[in-house]
Amino acid sequence: MKGDSTLRRGVQVTLGLAVLLTVLVGVGLLVPSHPRLAVVGAVSVLALGIASISPSFIPLLCIPLLILVARVSVGGVQLSVSDVALAAATIPAVAFGQRPYSTPMRTLLWLNAGYQFATLFTVVNNPYTANAVEWVHAWFLISGALVVGWTVGRSGAGRLGLTLLMGSIVLLALVTLVQATRQYLTGDFSEVYVTWPYDMHKNFVGTICAIGATIAYVRPEWMRWSSRVALPVFAFLVAAILVTQSRQALIGLVAALVVVVLRTRSDRRRSKLVLLLTVPALVGVTLMVRDQVRSGNQFNSVFQRLNWFQDSLTVWGTDPWFGAGLRWWYTDRFTVRFQPPNAEIEVLTTAGVVGLTAFLVMVVGSLVVLGRMEPLYGTLALAVLVCRLAQTQFDLYWVASQASIPLVVVGICLGMQAHAAAAAPQPVGRSVKDGSTDHEPTRVLDLPRPRGQVTWVRHVPPVRSAVGPAESRR
Repeated sequence: MKGDSTLRRGVQVTLGLAVLLTVLVGVGLLVPSHPRLAVVGAVSVLALGIASISPSFIPLLCIPLLILVARVSVGGVQLSVSDVALAAATIPAVAFGQRPYSTPMRTLLWLNAGYQFATLFTVVNNPYTANAVEWVHAWFLISGALVVGWTVGRSGAGRLGLTLLMGSIVLLALVTLVQATRQYLTGDFSEVYVTWPYDMHKNFVGTICAIGATIAYVRPEWMRWSSRVALPVFAFLVAAILVTQSRQALIGLVAALVVVVLRTRSDRRRSKLVLLLTVPALVGVTLMVRDQVRSGNQFNSVFQRLNWFQDSLTVWGTDPWFGAGLRWWYTDRFTVRFQPPNAEIEVLTTAGVVGLTAFLVMVVGSLVVLGRMEPLYGTLALAVLVCRLAQTQFDLYWVASQASIPLVVVGICLGMQAHAAAAAPQPVGRSVKDGSTDHEPTRVLDLPRPRGQVTWVRHVPPVRSAVGPAESRR
């Protein structure tokens, strides 16, 4: 085992040096003609060097940027800052992150790989650029986010990672509440759409604040947030959700709280009185939906969603098995162009029955895996995933920040569990990495022959060993 680890490390170092040398030569050639690209290359070399020493350094820097959905142009392709930050964090996490992955982590990655394989059929069946780009993008949003979170947690920086994420979410909530105050002072009590520092949809702000509120409420022990800090933050984020009037965010938060409070396996006792607070939220959502239905306005969000669902089924009917392709609404093949506001319907239209089946397997399998984790780490992971899935029954699923942030949190929880297991004292004869024994093979002891008795031999019970079958000698 030690030899394999040394060989693997040697291969990684060799490949790293080869890449470093190639980039350095490229930077040298670009300096005279493309100085900006040369600077970018030099910074990349520096970042890779830092990542090789501290794999969690770049992911930690990128985590606060995951909530930024402002658009930037990279090589002529329009991406969000969140996408760029996730890619920048994923590359060093994959290259230098600690391995082997734990069993739950490997299971989640294999579930996502199965989904990616299933959606490959729609990529081949519908050849256009946006389809292939979104296929890669979806892999980053799931597996990339998991690996980024794992790298942070496995290095023992889970508390810092969650604190940085919560800091950016609280800042978003602060901007939202400030704008709400200004809007209310003018007598306008409608939904708050954040306009500074750039335009943000109310459902985006509400979704991110709901995820933050879930983290603040669960506050696992290893996060080391006291109730004096966590409860005011929770209330602050709930206030931001209320001013946005995002029904999806409220439903997601309620679902997460119900799961945490009613879960039989938990890391601490939680009062069920919090469930009483969910009643006004559900009543408020019901009243808002009722008012929109009674208004008769065919262009409000309720009737618009019903129309979108009908149009989505029409698009799905063009290819029931493999779908119309990822991001089909970016093409001109259909008279309608919209992203379906429901996770399952969106996957059904884009990847067909084959893709939807794989998606449901991935979702259900992930919930089962997280539900079986040790509550100290699994409660938060399960809660944020439930929060996100509940939101996407009424809103978009495959969008940058909302899709990646919950899975980064899941990855942090998985990494922290593995970090704690590695740091804990291990029983004699057990190995942290693979559970194999690390002592000598089984022996049969020779005992001196007692006077006046026949020779006898005592057998030691066999013990499993990592070095091979037990050998005996007399």
